[in-house]
Amino acid sequence: MESQQAGLIWQALDFAARKHRDQRRKDLEASPYINHPISLVNLLWNTGGVTDPAVIMAALLHDTVEDTATTFAELAQEFGEEVQQLVKEVTDDKSLPKQERKQQQVEHAAHLSDKAKLVKLADKISNLRDIIASPPADWSYDRQREYFVWAKQVVDQMRGNHAPLEAVFDQVYQQGISQLSDR
Repeated sequence: MESQQAGLIWQALDFAARKHRDQRRKDLEASPYINHPISLVNLLWNTGGVTDPAVIMAALLHDTVEDTATTFAELAQEFGEEVQQLVKEVTDDKSLPKQERKQQQVEHAAHLSDKAKLVKLADKISNLRDIIASPPADWSYDRQREYFVWAKQVVDQMRGNHAPLEAVFDQVYQQGISQLSDR
């Protein structure tokens, strides 16, 4: 990787950390939100062998528009059109009711670009791992199970893009469903 590309990845990490600085995950520890985008990069790079700088930057930035005051124009200006477009592909329309947003994720997953599918897949793996390790305090077992089933519906629409990461998803999904069934 060229030093310029590495510099842009570090810039994206810094940007995401600043944008998410006051946010916490829903886990019991209320861990810093930035841990989530970092976990996506770890999955993509170290588990999936994905080193495409645009995908890595999009993974770091994937929730900035959805969960902060960041705009797509800001992302395009800072990181270019490709990264902005990838983030746009994986961003939910928060003006819609939650159930409609979830249904749209299932319906749109198959139509994402291959690079956006990588980000979405890593996001689902990371979220399932977090629920297994430390579920949100206010989530019942049924709510956790519903999330697992929904995440699988999304991922099933994207299959055939990256077999190793899909296998990781399947393993994490089975682990979570088994644990939830034992309760």
